[in-house]
Amino acid sequence: MQFTKEEIADAVAILRPRVPPTPAYAWPLLAARLGLEVIVKHENHTPTGAFKARGGLVYMERLRRAGLPPGVVTATRGNHGQSIAIGARAAGIPALIVVPKGNSPEKNAAMRAFGGEVLIAGEDFDAARGRAAAEAAARGYRMVPSFHRDLVQGVATYALELFADWQGIDVVFAPVGMGSGLCGLIAMRDLLGLKTEIVGVVAERAPAFARAFRAGHPVPGLAAQTFADGIACREPPPEALEVILRGAADLVEVAEAEIAEAMRVLFTDTHNLAEGAGAAALAGLMKCRARYAGKRAAVILSGGNIDRETLLAVLAGQTPGDARAAKP
Repeated sequence: MQFTKEEIADAVAILRPRVPPTPAYAWPLLAARLGLEVIVKHENHTPTGAFKARGGLVYMERLRRAGLPPGVVTATRGNHGQSIAIGARAAGIPALIVVPKGNSPEKNAAMRAFGGEVLIAGEDFDAARGRAAAEAAARGYRMVPSFHRDLVQGVATYALELFADWQGIDVVFAPVGMGSGLCGLIAMRDLLGLKTEIVGVVAERAPAFARAFRAGHPVPGLAAQTFADGIACREPPPEALEVILRGAADLVEVAEAEIAEAMRVLFTDTHNLAEGAGAAALAGLMKCRARYAGKRAAVILSGGNIDRETLLAVLAGQTPGDARAAKP
């Protein structure tokens, strides 16, 4: 997936009225803890509390230019849905957001607050995606995928900001849900001609992307039962996998307890709240710290939309869902 400078400049122009550049700080306590310089890109500071705000706004604006449908429908665990809701509201059309059963009540509330209609259907994200496609056909709405070139260009703007703010980054760790964030990093690194390694992070209990990366092709039949709902993917989009196979240095699997510990570390060392997916990148770097000792690393804190009960459990030293989650 290759972008032009003109395409990215257009994405930036679309976003700037609503999404200012997010900060990227080198936190000294993280450096002392890990033995390397650690820059945190704070995508928890967007208007929706997550990086996906960028993609939804760019997608919807370009859809408006091409001619708006009667409405849009998409499936989500929360952050993508918020981005489409806020983008659809800006475009002046309705958005139906389909979420699986047991989805975060607070994320559901946020999607409604941004103007989305929330429909709860399916046991997991991929089942909700099937229902979303059926609703799109029945209502005459446009189905918004979780991975699309315009979505990736939107989220790639965080990579542009990061690489502009910090030169000489040796490696960037980013969580992998449906792949837009990691693909945006890869595309922007290549556009800028940098040598930075890009490493994706998945949950051991949602390992589809990592297993596919190692095998070189999708591996069917895997579960997605992580409490880090933003990376609970069991069917990687083929376009995303193709980009990641070609451009990522590695994909790392982290345990649920490692994600929870990274959330606690981010709170202690930076006083920032991270949802499970938002802390996954740091969990991956912590697991691989010896490989990058003395280097300059960046981690993407992709979002901070975590329910209060889950946050309290994590800060109390617990790992949410550990007793009931099954291994893939």
